[in-house]
Formats: sequence, structure tokens, C-alpha cells
Amino acid sequence: MKYFTKLLIACSFVSLPLMADNSNGLAPEITDLNSKDVSYDLEKKIPYLEKAFISTKPQDLNDGLMVGELGVDGGNKEMILAFSKEIADNQHNNTDSLLIYHKGKLLFESYYKRGRANYPHYQMSITKSYTAMALGRAMQLGYISMEDLHKPVVSFLKNIDQSQLAPGAKDITIHQAMHMRSGIRVDKSKAKQAMRNPSQLKGQGQIQTYMTLSAPITEKSKAFKYQGSDPCMTMQVLESIVPGSAADFIKTEVLLPMGITNYGWQDDISGLPKSAAGSSWRSRDMLKMGQLIFQNGKWNGQQHIPTKFVELATGPIDINEHRTYGYFWWGHDAKVGNKTYKCKSGRGAGGQFILMFPELELIIVSTAHNKGMGDMLKIAPEKIIPAFQ
Repeated sequence: MKYFTKLLIACSFVSLPLMADNSNGLAPEITDLNSKDVSYDLEKKIPYLEKAFISTKPQDLNDGLMVGELGVDGGNKEMILAFSKEIADNQHNNTDSLLIYHKGKLLFESYYKRGRANYPHYQMSITKSYTAMALGRAMQLGYISMEDLHKPVVSFLKNIDQSQLAPGAKDITIHQAMHMRSGIRVDKSKAKQAMRNPSQLKGQGQIQTYMTLSAPITEKSKAFKYQGSDPCMTMQVLESIVPGSAADFIKTEVLLPMGITNYGWQDDISGLPKSAAGSSWRSRDMLKMGQLIFQNGKWNGQQHIPTKFVELATGPIDINEHRTYGYFWWGHDAKVGNKTYKCKSGRGAGGQFILMFPELELIIVSTAHNKGMGDMLKIAPEKIIPAFQ
């Protein structure tokens, strides 16, 4: 906590002018940052920047991201600056950062309010998307195969007492869980009762409880339902197939090769990393995840995640008239003027977004601390895409 006291003191003096081009300035940071300072609760205590930081020529930090200059390497500089001024003027909810990547280069980087370049922002449901990529990394290293995705979850969890499971629960596959069609349905009163005995939820006990308390799994119950049980199954499978723990695997095999070392990831009640929500990422590192998808799973020329898995995870497994859903990654059509663009995205409540537009080779990253999702999912494409058409 002493580090966070320093953090508050340091941040209170941050004052960066809103400039047309702040390319020579340093992005606002928190000094003496310690991993213990990264949490949802402590993030709320970060004082607002007195003025926004805007850069149309982001610094090359040798962090794995190529950088360029907005207006020179692409994009209409005046249009993007006009949008950033709207954000700075509080016209678009509580936005904390906005980054724009185009054709292989980071061209625009900005921070507002609680946004800091080095402070990992709490992510909520976009943590599900990162969890999917962790399983993809395990596949690249040979711990699981594409065929295994259609095997029952319980076939990987050796501590599950299958005799206690609800009818149909033992047949739920990884594939079904990863696109929110497990069919698990737990009555709220039963779930509340289970939470009163957290010891029974440790390790695989968490999934044992979900599958035991669930109503019988039927074709009807396997309709798409966005819920926490399904990503929890995915994390439990990851824990069971990799050497060591899922937490260590995520740290050393998923993130470290991408140069991601400054992050937070809370523990679930099971003792495993949270999977439905609970990670914290820097905006630049969120961009790396989008870049990894654009590069078909390659990082620094090496296959980090299998291309087929990336395509499946970010593709339209589940479809309705408003959106598509893959393995914890969303898709939708963004209408801008008289044209429609396909968008793949990771989304988190509060306003955390990785918006990817393959047709334009464009990635938009935004973080915020809204009560809901905010308007960036709709507004960002409308404001930014015209600058890159």
C-alpha cells in the first residue's frame, strides 16, 4: 500500500496539455508502480489527469509494437484529433485511453482521466477472450489438439465425481463451453448456498459444483447463454493439461513471449486465475492481442497460437441477427455511412474494447470506467473509420 500512496502523490501532479501533436512528450505514468498496486479497487483511487495526453506520433518503446505517425503513415490527423478532443471534453463517457493501430503500426496513443501508460486497466469480460488465447497457446505447444475440443470437459478433470453430476453434464465438451452453450443452468438460490461454503469450490470443486447443481442438460438448455460457468471450465481444462499451474503457464508461455510482463490477474474462488472477469492489462498490451489475431497467431515470426484456432476462436460459431460469437470473442457488422465493415472484438463491461477491422487493417483499443459498456463500441467506428477509408 505504501507504493500506492506514492502513486497518488505522483499522479496528483501529472498535468499534460492537450496538444495537436504531443509526439515528444512522455505518456503519463504512475511512479514506483508495484504489482500489489494493480487492482480494481485501487484503480478507482487514481486521480484524474488534469488534461488529456494526445500523441499522433507514439514513442517507440521497443515493446514489440511498430510505431508510426498519424497522417504520414495513414489516417486523417484532423479527424482523429477532433474525436480525441470530444473525449477530453467528456462527450464520450469515462474513457481512459484510446489507441489506433493501422497497417502494422501504432499511429495514435492517448490517455484521459484514470488512464496511465504503465497502469494495467481492469478488464472484466474481455478476460474471457484472453482465456481462450491461453488455451490456444497450449494447443500450439501440443498439450491439446483441435480434436480434443470436442471431448467432454470432465475427461480432462480427473477429480470430478461423475456419479454426482446432473444428467447430461458429463457430456459437455470444451467446444460447447467456449461458445457459451454448455447448457449449465444453476438456480440462483442454489448458487448462493454453494458460495457459503467456499472450501468446496477449491480446485475442480468449482466445476463439480456447477455440474452437480445444474438442472438436467438438454438441447433446449444448450441455447447460447452468456455466463461465468463456461469460461471457468476452460480455465480448469488449461490447469489440468499444462505443466505446473495455469497461472504460471499464462505468465511464462502466453504473455512473456509477447513482452507482456506488467499485468494483473486475480485468483478465482477455485484458486485458479479468474476467467469470466478479473485481469488487468495495459492498453498497449491489449493492442498486442489484437495484433496477434491480425497476424494469424504469429508473434515475432513464430507461431504463437495455431492459425486454425485463431480463426475458430474469432470466427462466427454462434450467430444471431445482431452479432456472432466464437470462443469468447465477438463479431458484428459496424455500419459507417453507407458501408458496413466486419468487426471482431474483445469486450469488457466498463468500456474495455479491442475492435478489429480486418478489411481496413485497423485496430482500435479503448479503456474506460463506465457503469455500463459506454458508447465506444458504436461511436469509435463511426468517428475513426472515416479517417482511414
